[in-house]
Amino acid sequence: MLGLTLVALGIVGIMLPVMPTTIFFILALTCFTRSSPALAHWLLNHPRYGITLQQWQAHKVVPTKAKCYAAIGMLIGFIFLLHSTAPIWVVYLVAAIEITVMIYLILRPSQPPKQ
Repeated sequence: MLGLTLVALGIVGIMLPVMPTTIFFILALTCFTRSSPALAHWLLNHPRYGITLQQWQAHKVVPTKAKCYAAIGMLIGFIFLLHSTAPIWVVYLVAAIEITVMIYLILRPSQPPKQ
């Protein structure tokens, strides 16, 4: 059920510019790898996201384009948060999480190793 929920969130992310897509599919793939090989196969062979998911699964690769989209999406979301009435501790918490996520993404390779 979690995997299907994550796929649904990924589909929503396709339509909403501030919501990520690939990370939801990566998490869904993680769920499906153990629970439903058929759904894992479907994700890994998806015409648009399959290559990215295969590279993630094999080498933990995050393409440069995905890193840029993640940074832009987080920035837009953070700007909206700054213009909301959220408590200051929420702003600091979100900032810390987003910085941590960006550091993680930057440290991932952008291309699979040359063979």
